[in-house]
Amino acid sequence: MSQMEPSISLDNRQMEIIAFRLQGQEFCVLTKIIREIRGWSPSTPVPRSPREMLGVMNLRGVVIPIIDLATKLEMMPTVPNERSAIIVAEIHTMIVGLLVDQVSDILTVKASQIQAIPEVVTSFDRGFSDGIITQENGMICFLNLAQMFRANDTEAYAA
Repeated sequence: MSQMEPSISLDNRQMEIIAFRLQGQEFCVLTKIIREIRGWSPSTPVPRSPREMLGVMNLRGVVIPIIDLATKLEMMPTVPNERSAIIVAEIHTMIVGLLVDQVSDILTVKASQIQAIPEVVTSFDRGFSDGIITQENGMICFLNLAQMFRANDTEAYAA
């Protein structure tokens, strides 16, 4: 008998997410892809790199690209400050640092809390998001980093 695969329709399935802010808006990703969260420190620029790539940094002997997540989402570039953070994530097999304005919280949510992005929002690449999580104090856009950073795209960030 074959093993049952998890289905997105299991509404009671719980997920742990990390919520963060970009230009006053709340976003989140699954915690299972997060390696660590670091305070902001400047990176070393790399000539002719993609515009969202701020540069590279040495993370315990491993050189990783630092990506301005706001720029990747076609928002205004992030101006780092003392509250900024770098979320170190593993996407496809590559380790990347994602610059965000501020880490807000770690939450456990049910799959049933995730709602589709309304059809009227036409300027947003729906592949970048798995939906919107509604909460009492607002909404959180649930990002799909695997789609945002497709496997062949991450080669552009290789140092």
